[in-house]
Amino acid sequence: MAAEVWSVDPRTGERREPVGHEATAADVDAAVRAAEAARPALADRETRIALLRAAAEELEAAGEEIIATADAETALGTARLTGELGRTTGQLRAFADEVAEGGYLDLTIDHADPSATPPRPDLRRTRVPLGVVAVYAASNFPLAFSVPGGDTASALAAGCPVVVKAHPDHPAVSELCAAAVRRAAERVGLAELADGVLPVVHGFDAGVELIRHPLVAAAGFTGSIRGGRALFDAAASRPVPIPFHGELGSLNPVVVTAAAAEERADAIGAGLAGSMTMGVGQFCTKPGLVFVPGGPAGDALLKTLAERVGEAPAGVLLDGRMREAFLEGVRERAALEDVTAPVSPAEGEGRTVAAGFLTVPAARLAEPGYGALLEECFGPVTVIARYGDAGAESEEVGGALARLGGNLTASLHIGAAEAEDPTGPAARLLAALTPLAGRVLVNGWPTGVAVVPAQHHGGPYPATTSTSTSVGVAAIDRWLRPVAYQDTPPALLPPELRDENPLGLPRRVNGRREIG
Repeated sequence: MAAEVWSVDPRTGERREPVGHEATAADVDAAVRAAEAARPALADRETRIALLRAAAEELEAAGEEIIATADAETALGTARLTGELGRTTGQLRAFADEVAEGGYLDLTIDHADPSATPPRPDLRRTRVPLGVVAVYAASNFPLAFSVPGGDTASALAAGCPVVVKAHPDHPAVSELCAAAVRRAAERVGLAELADGVLPVVHGFDAGVELIRHPLVAAAGFTGSIRGGRALFDAAASRPVPIPFHGELGSLNPVVVTAAAAEERADAIGAGLAGSMTMGVGQFCTKPGLVFVPGGPAGDALLKTLAERVGEAPAGVLLDGRMREAFLEGVRERAALEDVTAPVSPAEGEGRTVAAGFLTVPAARLAEPGYGALLEECFGPVTVIARYGDAGAESEEVGGALARLGGNLTASLHIGAAEAEDPTGPAARLLAALTPLAGRVLVNGWPTGVAVVPAQHHGGPYPATTSTSTSVGVAAIDRWLRPVAYQDTPPALLPPELRDENPLGLPRRVNGRREIG
């Protein structure tokens, strides 16, 4: 018999309630086939729009129970989870609006031109859904990056049914959210197919079976480098490889120039403390490596940082395994020569951990034994690398940046005069940081990701395994592929490609934009 799945309280380590059973291979197959059966219904644009909006309403209606359950399973707090639920429902409505507007189809028509050399045929391009999408839920976002999150919302918007592999840290809220989306499916006329719109499976083996299933056409993942890379390799080694859009890990480097430290040391120290301890350091955008100048200005920055981090309350991590990995990661880094801990990250009372930070001379980061300082440590800790008189453009900083892998974000704090010089040090540092990350910030902190069309939440490997974004309406691109129709009779064309444009969608016709 399959093992039971239990909801666990991370504050105590005690089991809360049984949620179900780990899915067998037969269970995964049934879930994927149910999702495949829902594909024709999701091909209808109006149905998808209605489903996304109804899902937002059903999640809000069940919001009190969802938030309470999520807090009981993650210890993230009701205030944080209330905001996350708002972000989740906002994403669903944003994708509904995107489908209604139609720009995501990238409709392009070039009429035939027999007089061209060579003669040009009639060509009309649209984008079609890939098929069933597997979504692997994130530990640290039980709503916005899990069952009803951005991967699911964008896939449904594209016309792809979704099978979610729930995260073991929050199985109960995963089932609550899936039930809300199924109620939405029933409301919009998909009652007979509701179980196939968003099936949820539990268990490690289920995740492996899911990525291997021949009817799964693409996957989205948020989690560790180790787990994500194993699934990525499995997706690539299938008889028919599939796209795997994984968000795996990110150090999110920050460079503070001497001018910035001299002008606002206290503000930067306080801002860094707030960013690195937010959510008990469990954000994928937490600043994990910060370059700070030596000298009085840098000392003042660290003094404020120490005061603010020391004031941060101890917190509970998402599960015991993460807590042990955090404490072991801190011990490994703190044991290196010349690494100090002005505020030591440590075990707190009960199952909590206390925030802290480590410092190291930036020159040490070029040495082979210091690679751990260039890797993410999940939890409330950051590494401060002190550079010398040669400044932020020195080999100390540049050499360390050159050793970094890809990141979701990179941040630069500069002085007022530096901001006005288009060819000066700030411009050169910005150019050096840009290849490292998908989002580059100036005079800001990376925690907090605005869900707007211009957002890009991704980055070079290992931050992600693709060049796409998982936040914002452009996330829909991951689940679509282009198809061009050549010399196709009008009656056989998809409606959006017919000359009369019956759906009124924006298109590019013979090189000119048409609003619809």
